[in-house]
Amino acid sequence: MMKGLGRLGDMAKIMKQAQEMQGKMAEMQDELARITVEGESGAGLVRATATCKGELTGLDIDPSIFDPNEKEVVEDLILAAIKDAQAKASDRSQQEMAKLTEGLNLPEGMKLPF
Repeated sequence: MMKGLGRLGDMAKIMKQAQEMQGKMAEMQDELARITVEGESGAGLVRATATCKGELTGLDIDPSIFDPNEKEVVEDLILAAIKDAQAKASDRSQQEMAKLTEGLNLPEGMKLPF
């Protein structure tokens, strides 16, 4: 009869761990909104800044690239810088989440948040 209580204790422990993880996940989401990364293109002529949640927060364009005949090149550089910033934001976000989930023994390839 006491064996059943042992399993309830294990379940309570698991529930407590899940609640703690939920709190840590919320904190991590807030932290990811504050961490910024910078992407660039054209050897730094165009720089884009984004949060690790993927929100674009800044764009810096060197005035030397403003040639009316090079409009398409400038557009391509801007897009490349934004994509670079977004890729870096995604990578950093995954790194931060990996720190949080260390020791959880999650199945390979499983990402959080679910």
